[in-house]
Amino acid sequence: MERLNPRVRPVWVLLAVVRSAVFGALVVGGALAFTRGTDVAIDDSLLVRGALALAIAVLIYRVVIAWLRYSVWRFEVRADSLYIERGVLTRVKTVVPFVRVQHVDSQRGPIERSVGLATIVVYTAGSRSADVAIPGLTPDRAEELREELRRLAIESEGEDAV
Repeated sequence: MERLNPRVRPVWVLLAVVRSAVFGALVVGGALAFTRGTDVAIDDSLLVRGALALAIAVLIYRVVIAWLRYSVWRFEVRADSLYIERGVLTRVKTVVPFVRVQHVDSQRGPIERSVGLATIVVYTAGSRSADVAIPGLTPDRAEELREELRRLAIESEGEDAV
């Protein structure tokens, strides 16, 4: 089983911090707006402190999950399929038969480009979710994997998916 490049871990942590900061700003801002705009008989500072505590708890939770996510993410190119294992709280094991592969893309967003990473997206036919992504690859490995998956999908044409 192949692991992702370790540089993906700080990217995931950074995204968790940014998303948590947005959530925290909304929750704490909402609490401040509520305390300023109403005459409710509750302690205003208690509501704001509770909102701040919630925002901090969400931040810690999301950072821990983002950090642990790297350790469980694995994939393997098998003879007839792509196998992926992922998930911290809920383990997900995905098998994508090559006969179901429609096309394969590689993509690099601005954050990925800044740390030298890429993502492969495998689009499949007739499944619950029509795509599977493998993040945290070096650009060279992403292109190599994209070509390998494309070649294996072409070779499997005409076979039965089941």
